[in-house]
This record gives sequence, C-alpha cells and structure tokens, in this order.
Amino acid sequence: MKQTGPASKSASAKRTGMPARFQKRLVRISIALAGMAITACAVYFAMAYELIPLAWHITERRHPALNAVGTRAFTSAGIPGDPLNVAFIGSEASLHQLMLSSGWYPADAITLKSALRIAKDSLLHKPYPDAPVSDLFVNGLRQNYAFEQAQGGNPSKRHHVRFWLAPGRDTMDRPLWIGAATFDSGVGLSHFTGQITHHIAAEVDAERDKLLADLTQHDNLVFQWISAFQPELQGRNGGGDRFVTDGRLVVFQERLGAMVEIPHEK
Repeated sequence: MKQTGPASKSASAKRTGMPARFQKRLVRISIALAGMAITACAVYFAMAYELIPLAWHITERRHPALNAVGTRAFTSAGIPGDPLNVAFIGSEASLHQLMLSSGWYPADAITLKSALRIAKDSLLHKPYPDAPVSDLFVNGLRQNYAFEQAQGGNPSKRHHVRFWLAPGRDTMDRPLWIGAATFDSGVGLSHFTGQITHHIAAEVDAERDKLLADLTQHDNLVFQWISAFQPELQGRNGGGDRFVTDGRLVVFQERLGAMVEIPHEK
C-alpha cells in the first residue's frame, strides 16, 4: 500500500534533500517565473508586430512633401488661386491610370489652336471634352497634369483637377501629387485682371468629393483625411471668384499589402 501523510512527505524530502515546505515554495516560484516569461513573450510580440508598426504607420502616414507645398495654387501674376484639396501618393503612371479609369481625361495643352477652339465651342455650346485649362503654379511650377469631365456638352462648364508633383518622397520612396479640384461654372472676365477666364463654383468641397466618389469604385485605394489643412475656410481665387471649404485635404493611394486602411472621416 502507498504511504501518505507525514511519512510520505518525509520520504520525499529525503530523496530531494530539502524540506517539503521548501519544495512547495520552489514550485510556486517556478510557476511564477514561467508566467512572467509567457507574459514577457506576449508583450514582445504585441510591441514588435502590432503596436510599434501601427505607431510608425500613424507617424509616417502624412507624406513629408505636404510640408513644402503650401495650401494654395497661384496665378502667373502671383495672385493666390484655387485651394489645394486633394493629393495622390504614387507613381505618375498610377495617377494617369486611376484618373482615366475613373472617367477623368487629360486636358489639351494651351496652344493658339486649342485657345481658339475653346472660345468658339463655348460661344456655340459645342462639346470639347479635352479643353485646356489655364496654368496655375505651386512652388513656382505650373501644373504637371490636368484632368477633366465635361458637363452638358459645353466647355464653359466642366469638372476639373490640376496636379503638381511635390518635392520630396516618403520613406517608401513614393512621390506626392498635390491637386486642386474645382468646378468651372462659366466663362467671363476676371474680377481682378479683366482677362477672359473660367469662373469656379464657390463650393470647392463638392468638386473634391465628386472626384473622391469617382475614385472609390477602385477597391485597391485607401483614403486619408487631413483636417484643418486650409488655414482659411473662405476666400477668393486668382480670378476673384469666391470659394468656401471645410479646410480638409483628402489623400488617396493604392493599397499596400501591410497597410492599415484609414477610414473616411465623417
């Protein structure tokens, strides 16, 4: 028969060379150390693979080039123009592909021929879906590209957005294209210079949001909203047209395999 009680404990103590109470204490210490080791491993994996990458993503998600582009485009005379309200992070080829597949098409370059055609087609209410846009400047450089959508078969009314390549790249060596999306509501004379120009609709956020709605058909895009990007929520552009805005900039980019999606801000 197996012995229990004090006699068995005494035998166990003799085999291990230590009293039973010290054996119990050693077991408790071993369990505590094992628990601490497991906790330390869990904390390490959480920090190394979840929290630190997330914190890095949060701090890096604002492209550094945004600090060098200002918040407005300018006319050739240096008059503050349209507010910047949209940006794309990615390659030139990706920008063109996304805009074309979203129904926005490149504007023709300004030449004597295109200038005469847009004037004629505006007067005759004839469509010109690739009508040129006037030059605006960011950091002293004219827009690299302009895309548009005609409305109503008349080039005097159209959706359009200009993009400028900003200086600098992010930590993944990606460029940023800063843009200004506005709606041309008609042709008239500039309130500032008296020159013939397109007038814009005051609600520039509506044009930004229209472009955003067209882009959201692509499942491979993520969007980031930057609040309070514009220091002034109302003003006038280079033609003297009034604008109002909520001050936000929307940044879109192609989804990366490890990127955390930034939900739309309401």
